[in-house]
Amino acid sequence: MKRQNTRFAALCASLCIGSLTASAALADLAVRFDEGAPKDRFSFENVGSCTIGSSELTLDISGSEAGLIFDTTDTGAGVEVYQPLEIVTGSESLTAVTPVADGDKTITLSIRELQPGDTIAFTIDVDDTAGQREITVSGSEIEGTALVHKADGRTSSAVISSNAKALIKTGSC
Repeated sequence: MKRQNTRFAALCASLCIGSLTASAALADLAVRFDEGAPKDRFSFENVGSCTIGSSELTLDISGSEAGLIFDTTDTGAGVEVYQPLEIVTGSESLTAVTPVADGDKTITLSIRELQPGDTIAFTIDVDDTAGQREITVSGSEIEGTALVHKADGRTSSAVISSNAKALIKTGSC
């Protein structure tokens, strides 16, 4: 009887330690903004270990202190160079992208499926309307841009920091 109790105690200890050290599978999105000329780039990478399924991802630059806008035509609110939105990576992962008019401040991507390690990226021109160099957007000027991910009745959000990056913690899967 004592031998069985010892085995049972060892098994319980092993299970308890395993449950304390195990980590949940995540499907987080790493977001990055890269200032470029003539095109700026936003990238969204699934840095988690599970697939992000059908969902919506909204990027809202209205919270930036630099008064950012999307400059998509030569006759609108932007200055000098303009660039319409162009999906450059991951178009197969999308079902739709909201149209972006000159001067708009939000873009919504409808995600079909994004596998771990996969990226969706687009280029567009972002102009600053409150700074001195309107055609250049620095990390501190993109700071405050809001990101909202909606999937399966859950909403996750993040804000781009002064290093032009953010991590949307979408939760476990």
